[in-house]
Amino acid sequence: SLEFLTGYLIEKALAVDNIFVFLMLFTYFAVPAEFQKRVLMIGILGALVLRAVMILMGAWLIAQFHWILYVFGAFLLFTGVKMWWAAGQEPDLDNNPALKWIRRRFRIAPDFDGEKFFTVVNGVKMATPLLVVILLIGIVDIVFAVDSIPAIFAITTDPFIVLTSNVFAILGLRAMYFLLANMHERFHLLSYGLAIVLVFIGAKMLLIDVYKIPVVFSLGFTAVTLAVTMILSLKIPPKGRAGGGYPFGVKKRDEK
Repeated sequence: SLEFLTGYLIEKALAVDNIFVFLMLFTYFAVPAEFQKRVLMIGILGALVLRAVMILMGAWLIAQFHWILYVFGAFLLFTGVKMWWAAGQEPDLDNNPALKWIRRRFRIAPDFDGEKFFTVVNGVKMATPLLVVILLIGIVDIVFAVDSIPAIFAITTDPFIVLTSNVFAILGLRAMYFLLANMHERFHLLSYGLAIVLVFIGAKMLLIDVYKIPVVFSLGFTAVTLAVTMILSLKIPPKGRAGGGYPFGVKKRDEK
């Protein structure tokens, strides 16, 4: 149906942003290519479980409290505006609160130890960078789920459609990562398109009791907006390094 297709398109578009965050984390921590597949699989499985729980909770809240749609709408408006203003900026993972929180709770080893999550350095048990990356990806999953799930509830409140559109979009993350890993700089304007879509969906939720925007219009608006920003990304060269309004941006560490 159109509701499933629209939800799938929105989730897939946000998943592209998610992939670029994974890429920056892998670059920042210099994760070897042979470990990336395992990290991606763990991240995808975690995202599936997390989103299933959040979708069921969201469906229950909407069924019990209709006004929660206005909360979702206001949140999406805020997120869209924030993403727009953050796009093009150079985030810094070194000062990211999530990484600081992890560093306060774990002693982190300077190097990887195979696929181990913990290792012993000079008699001291430490977390490996691989564990840190997985923890950060888990947090990224939460951040993106909080954005994407309310967005799809704006299209339909049927939990089955919301869940299946999420599942089908997420299952392709691993393949999409290796397809888009070398193309993130080419789509440097994508975050602007995502910001516009989130603002549109937030407004749609706030107007739900005044005027119900047709699903076919939502699908067309989303597809055209994303297509235009991707085409413009190919036509307009980025100014320096492209940012993306990501919750976890990075600056590649200097080679030693």
